[in-house]
Amino acid sequence: MEDKAIQAKAGKRSYVGIVTSDAMDKTIVVSVSTKKMDRLYKKYVTSTKKCKAHDEKNEAHVGDTVKIVESRPLSKDKCWRLEAIIERAK
Repeated sequence: MEDKAIQAKAGKRSYVGIVTSDAMDKTIVVSVSTKKMDRLYKKYVTSTKKCKAHDEKNEAHVGDTVKIVESRPLSKDKCWRLEAIIERAK
């Protein structure tokens, strides 16, 4: 419980998404989808964002649902870190 309070205090964002690629060493690509109501047409629009995340032990594989947390820049494109694997792919 204290760990969550510390992260919220630090102001770090976190997302839950699905791993779309694990071909790189110690890096995964995570697709994060959000639904938002369109103001004009009153329909939900799905937008997808891809984030590269650091996976130190190469644990996550394609299709896994994971939680990623914001971190310091680790490379040119990578500023997210794998926190937990929520559900394994079947």
